Amino acid sequence: MLAPDPKVVRELLTRYATLRIAQAERFSPAAERELEDVGHTLVAMTGAAGVHEAIALADALLDQARRAPGRAPGAEGESGLSLAV
Repeated sequence: MLAPDPKVVRELLTRYATLRIAQAERFSPAAERELEDVGHTLVAMTGAAGVHEAIALADALLDQARRAPGRAPGAEGESGLSLAV
């Protein structure tokens, strides 16, 4: 199985977290639909059974990519903070 591109995974996790925060502050039907779409994409991309598992798997994938040999620490603007929601 091919591993998803860490950049794409990071963007999806960031978008998911941003939408969750926006929904908590003020509900929007359009944002809810986009949140569901991003969640479904994460599930499909990771092969998870649900969105919470997909977030955990995506976070682990990013952690693994950060630890890959030959990668400079802090590359691509990574802060080392978990994006799991």
